Amino acid sequence: MRDTLGEKVFYLFNYALLSLFGLLCLLPILNIVSVSFSDSHAVASGRVSLWPSGFSLDSYKALFVGTGIVRALINNVEITVVGVALSMIATIMAAYPLSRSYFYGRRFFTLAIVFTMLFGGGLIPSYLVIQALGLIDHYSALWLPGLVSAFNMLVLKTHFENLPAEMEEAARIDGCNEWRLIGQIFLPLSMPVIAALTLFYAVGYWNSFMNVLIYINSPEKHNLTVLVQQMIYSQSLLSEINNVQPDEIQQLTPDGVKSAGIVVMIAPLLAVYPFLQKYFVKGVMIGAIKG
Repeated sequence: MRDTLGEKVFYLFNYALLSLFGLLCLLPILNIVSVSFSDSHAVASGRVSLWPSGFSLDSYKALFVGTGIVRALINNVEITVVGVALSMIATIMAAYPLSRSYFYGRRFFTLAIVFTMLFGGGLIPSYLVIQALGLIDHYSALWLPGLVSAFNMLVLKTHFENLPAEMEEAARIDGCNEWRLIGQIFLPLSMPVIAALTLFYAVGYWNSFMNVLIYINSPEKHNLTVLVQQMIYSQSLLSEINNVQPDEIQQLTPDGVKSAGIVVMIAPLLAVYPFLQKYFVKGVMIGAIKG
C-alpha cells in the first residue's frame, strides 16, 4: 500500500524533527573535538567552532605526558571489564531462577528486587555499609553495591520467560541439568539481550563518577571521569602540565587540554557503540515484550 499524503507529511515532519534533535546532540561533541585538535592561539581567540583551526596535537601531547591519564585509562578498563563480567554473571543467575514457574518464592523475590527500584537507603547509610565492610578505597565498593541492576534483571527475566517451553522440555528429556540448560539453550538464544545489557553495564561502569569520588580515596586509583572533572575545576593542573612540557607547547590553553581529556574519555564508547547498536535495539525489544 502506498502512503497517503498525510502519512508522507507526518514522516517528513518526524524525520526533520529527529534530524534537528540529533544535530543538537552532535554539535557540542564536534566543538569539543575541534577544540582538542586546534592550535592554542585559535582556541584562545575563540575562532574554533565545528572544525579545527590550525591543526595541532599539542593538547594530546600535554595530556598524555603531563597528567596521569594513561593510569586513569587503565583503571577505567579494569573497573569496566571486571564490573561488567561480575554484573552479567549475577544478572543471569538472578534472572534465570526467577523466570522459572517452579522456583519457590519467585514472586516474593521479584517484588523484593522491584522494591529496590523505588526506594533506597540514601548516600550516608550506603557509605556506612561500605565502610563497615572495609571496602573504602577498593574497587569492590564500585562493583558490589550495584552488582545487579533491577531493570536489567527484569528485562532478561522477561526474555527467559518468553522462550519456547518446548525447547526446555526437549532438553530435559535429553538429560540436561540446570547448568547445561542455561549454558547450551538459554544463553545462545539470548545473545541480543545479553549484548544490550552488557552495553548498559559497560556505559555505567565506564562513566562512574560519584561512586569513585566518594569511595576511592587514592588518586592513583581514580578513573578518567574523575580525572577530567579535576582538570575542569583545577586551575593548577595546567601549570603542572606546562612545567613538564617542551617549549613548543608551553602556551597551552586550559580548554584545549580539557577537551582532549573529554575526547579520550568518550572515544572508546563511540567506537564500540556502532557495532553493538543492532543488538542493542533488538535485545531491548525482545526482552521487554511479553507474549
